[in-house]
Amino acid sequence: MKMDILDKIAQAVFDVKAYPDQDQIESVASALISTHPCLREPGGGTGFDGWKMNIKYKLGNYRSKLRQAGCNEVSINQKKQSHEDDGAGPSLKRAKRGEINHVPDHPDNYSDEPLEDERLALVEEFKKRNKNVALIRQKMELTFSLRCKEIVEMEPMVSEVQERWPAMFCEAEIREEFHGITNKSLLDNFRAAINHHTPRLLQLYRTRKTAFPPEMNGLLQRLDI
Repeated sequence: MKMDILDKIAQAVFDVKAYPDQDQIESVASALISTHPCLREPGGGTGFDGWKMNIKYKLGNYRSKLRQAGCNEVSINQKKQSHEDDGAGPSLKRAKRGEINHVPDHPDNYSDEPLEDERLALVEEFKKRNKNVALIRQKMELTFSLRCKEIVEMEPMVSEVQERWPAMFCEAEIREEFHGITNKSLLDNFRAAINHHTPRLLQLYRTRKTAFPPEMNGLLQRLDI
């Protein structure tokens, strides 16, 4: 039964975050015995120290199985022998805050090579004067996983990304890329952030009127009406 519980926990945790930190693992172990007191460990202490350690190792084993199965999100962090003299290991490439699709798997029946061909076709289409917008959108969506893998793994300069993925710097594709990574609307997020920070921005403008052009006074007066 214990192995079944750990398997379910590992799957549930991985769906939320592939590489949880120690505090997050501890919160899972604590929630487990709070929900199911019969699983509390006997003796003193927190009652879940053993569960915490078991969950940590189960997650490591679960990631290993996914890596062997070809899951991109964990394969990209496969440990390799360091060639550095200081012996420092590679840093983990983890999803950043808000990222839903960090390094998604390639579409079915596609690997790096066919997707690279699609990328080249996308670049050629983008060079045309009369661009096929629908085709560009379709190929951008198809190559999304390759783009994520390349950017996360290689960490290229912005100029290199712009050269390889010129369509990604169009306004419409920026919105689509943001939605693909976070599953949220870029414009809605931006407007919500503006509304949230507007009172403090107005307070700043009013305390530093001399630092802004005269037009700012008229704008502030209209907002006070």
